[in-house]
Amino acid sequence: QVQLVEYGGGAVQAGGSLRLSCVASGRSSSSSAMGWFRQAPGKEREFVAGISWSGGSTSYTDSVKGRFTISRDNAKNTVYLQMNSLKPEDTAVYYCAASRLSASIGTYSDYYPYWGQGTQVTVSS
Repeated sequence: QVQLVEYGGGAVQAGGSLRLSCVASGRSSSSSAMGWFRQAPGKEREFVAGISWSGGSTSYTDSVKGRFTISRDNAKNTVYLQMNSLKPEDTAVYYCAASRLSASIGTYSDYYPYWGQGTQVTVSS
């Protein structure tokens, strides 16, 4: 089992930045791909970014490319999502997710069996 806890959400103005952190405990997540998803009110949960277990491969949804950066520190069992140039449409609850052992990046929520509780990000115009 893997437990995930997200930190770093909050309220910012458009153009601002936030850094989300996801700390894993339980079974080591260092051999798991990790993903960030988000869900806005009335919308389905969507993939935002993913990173392979080694950190050597990343993937982003088109709407965040060039603005968001996913990274990980396996020594700290932590994954980060640096979000720059935030827009009101980035407003959502952001969730961290972990794949099964030694898995590559997945872009579908069903791919990830372990989830955090979510952290709210609100971007005002």
